[in-house]
Amino acid sequence: MANKQVEIIVYGAEQLCPSCVNLPSSKETFEWLEAAVVRKFPDQPFKISYVDIYNPPAEEGKASFARQVIEEDMFYPVVLIEGEVVGEGNPRLKTIFAEMEKHGYGA
Repeated sequence: MANKQVEIIVYGAEQLCPSCVNLPSSKETFEWLEAAVVRKFPDQPFKISYVDIYNPPAEEGKASFARQVIEEDMFYPVVLIEGEVVGEGNPRLKTIFAEMEKHGYGA
């Protein structure tokens, strides 16, 4: 059982990144990811938030990473767990689940 609530942040934008044409939108990925994590780790709280890279919140950490996604031409959505990049463009559930398990989450 996780001893602290992990934060998952999905950075993305309304428009798809140029090389992500056939992939789901950032928002769709966010919703799909949230549902998948809830199914995989029931009764284990976590926090998930979506950050629009072109309209980030005032919170400095999130705003500065949003700039980094744009400046470094990262494939979005970019998924972070506790500050670690665990997925870019087409995030894989297996990788995300493995990172959650490192933080004490158990299926």
